[in-house]
Amino acid sequence: MQILYKKGMTLMELLIVFAVIGLLVAVVAPQFYSMRENQVVRSGAQDIVTALNKAKAGALGGADSSEYGVRFEPEQVIVFKGILFSVSDPLNEVYPVVSPATISNVTLGGMSGSNGELYFNRISGTPSKTGTVTVSSSSMSQIITISATGAVSLE
Repeated sequence: MQILYKKGMTLMELLIVFAVIGLLVAVVAPQFYSMRENQVVRSGAQDIVTALNKAKAGALGGADSSEYGVRFEPEQVIVFKGILFSVSDPLNEVYPVVSPATISNVTLGGMSGSNGELYFNRISGTPSKTGTVTVSSSSMSQIITISATGAVSLE
């Protein structure tokens, strides 16, 4: 007597495997999106801190005997030379804020809005305005604080 075994998978086994894979993807995918979104907010906030520190260092170093400033817009931060921002200045350095993160609030010198700017005084490095900048997405936000001494901190 000869026993024959069938090799392969039945349709029911394939359907079960695909159902389990689909369930795992449905549970795990939102977690990955949330992790990515949080990382983008953290990275955007760190880029803003870098821009602020670069402007302060330029003013402290007396580069070109000038003040250096930072302009905040919802989608970008711009480091500029002088006390007044000029859109057409070719020396402006742009730091984009990567979506889904945006600068949702700028509170400088008691004024709150979606835009704002400040400059650091030459040699002393003190800012023209103090306050906070909020970087956020739908699930997370980080606050950057600019103190009267020019210290920049990330909460």
